[in-house]
Amino acid sequence: MSAETETEFPADAEEAVSATDDVDTDGDIEDIDDTENTEDEAPAGGTDRVSRLEREGDIAADYLEELLDIADLDGDLDIDVEADRAAVSIVGADLSQLVGRDGKVLEALQELTRLAVYRETGERSRLMLDISGYRADKRTRLTQLGAETAAEVAKSGEPVSLEPMSPFERKIVHDAVAAAGLRSESAGVEPRRYVVVLPA
Repeated sequence: MSAETETEFPADAEEAVSATDDVDTDGDIEDIDDTENTEDEAPAGGTDRVSRLEREGDIAADYLEELLDIADLDGDLDIDVEADRAAVSIVGADLSQLVGRDGKVLEALQELTRLAVYRETGERSRLMLDISGYRADKRTRLTQLGAETAAEVAKSGEPVSLEPMSPFERKIVHDAVAAAGLRSESAGVEPRRYVVVLPA
């Protein structure tokens, strides 16, 4: 695909945005109780589903390659299917400017990439974009935070409230707390919704 085709917005951009506006930039559905595993449950579809996700990854990779060329940045792209969604990773020597402070640029690039996929397929994408391992590192840190907080609560018998997080981040913490044998719930209102870890 040409750079011109890849970088222009679709004529139905408003429809594309409305099709994705119930999903936060990290790929988790805003309007569900994020203590549930709903967003990671794999629907039926088998091989057809995998083929569709692989196509999403290919479309996303083409789009991102064009962006890297325009920005004159070097990066290797890795395409995979993880947790019933397409996943694309960009790895390069210095791509910190594509991550931005607190991952804000990365989130924006992910939304643009999802729009590019939507334009080609007509279907909302839950594609996950990672750059220089930013999301992978965050997942590791949050998993450790959840486990450590669960241990603290198990010892003290008192609930502990964590700092506000995105739905994506809260989901990781909930999973880590559940793996430690404790309960957790979300409290507060977006964008300052947070996890409370509860004693058994």
